[in-house]
Amino acid sequence: MADISIRTITKTHPGTSKPATDGISLDVVDGELLVLVGPSGCGKTTLLRMIAGLETPDSGTISINGKDVTYLPARRRNVSMVFQSYAVFPHMKVRQNIGFGLMLAKRPKAEIAERVQRAADLLNLRDYLDRYPSQLSGGQRQRVAVARAIVVDADVLLMDEPLSNLDALLRLQFRTEFKKIVQQIGTTTIYVTHDQAEALSLGDRVAVVREGRITQLGNPIDVYDHPADSFVGGFLGSPPMNFIPVDVTSSSGQVLLSAGEMRWQAPPHLASFAGRPVLMGVRAENIGVTADAFDSGGLPAKVDVVEPTGSAVLLTVRFADHDVKVQAPATFRAEPGTKVRLNLSEPQLRFYDPETALLLEDA
Repeated sequence: MADISIRTITKTHPGTSKPATDGISLDVVDGELLVLVGPSGCGKTTLLRMIAGLETPDSGTISINGKDVTYLPARRRNVSMVFQSYAVFPHMKVRQNIGFGLMLAKRPKAEIAERVQRAADLLNLRDYLDRYPSQLSGGQRQRVAVARAIVVDADVLLMDEPLSNLDALLRLQFRTEFKKIVQQIGTTTIYVTHDQAEALSLGDRVAVVREGRITQLGNPIDVYDHPADSFVGGFLGSPPMNFIPVDVTSSSGQVLLSAGEMRWQAPPHLASFAGRPVLMGVRAENIGVTADAFDSGGLPAKVDVVEPTGSAVLLTVRFADHDVKVQAPATFRAEPGTKVRLNLSEPQLRFYDPETALLLEDA
């Protein structure tokens, strides 16, 4: 296993003016599964390729196990990488594909056979060792690529969107298997994806990347529940976090929030923002909803769109002249035009500065 230390890594691709990575610093501890997540073009794959030695940074350093590898050739870093494409050799059977790296390293045949068998057992490929890739499904070919990466006992395992070519059901099945495998082998792993559900379900920690910088780094629950800025809140989650412009007012010693003609109690830590607008962020699943006829409390809204998802009903409601996503129980019945009441639980509300987009922390 290995720890990784990245310091102020910057890389600008030829012909571009903006850096792909802009002074990123990051530490990955022994045996950790860290997920880099962000939109396409944010720099996460460039960072991964620099760790692998496939690209050279313009400035900054990369260390693995305390050794500076910034300019070390890829073959001398003891790093394995799984790419977005399966990259399995079509003319080789599964057995030879998995053992290819060991063969290049001139390991003894008996050792190669033992390691290939062990990796095949771990990835449920024992029955496919004598098949060609053309005889396998997409999910099986992806497992071959992962087996080939882990069989060499590398210090670091790098994964570049390995599930993006699989359909939704296969992705769900494979990411469960993959997390179990990484826990078993204990290899320090950096996993790149643009799929926020994948990031939250896989990572010991999640680093949200935007425009070449890490916007937030933390465990998945904290990053999801307390987005550091409105970008993170809007990127993570399906549906993304709702953001509603509200005004903070103070009246008779009370701190209130107002949107349109509606007024309701504000959290105490917003007292210093009285007289200023803020962005109120709230997740769809954290908004209570009741039919207007049965609730005289709450805040009035009107249903625009109803989307049954099986386990829940996703409502788009009109609230204070804004579209708001609300996740209601599967048993909730509503039609477009239905009047409802929304209940906003103060502990689940997050507030952001509209100018900086940063989270307004509790006092």
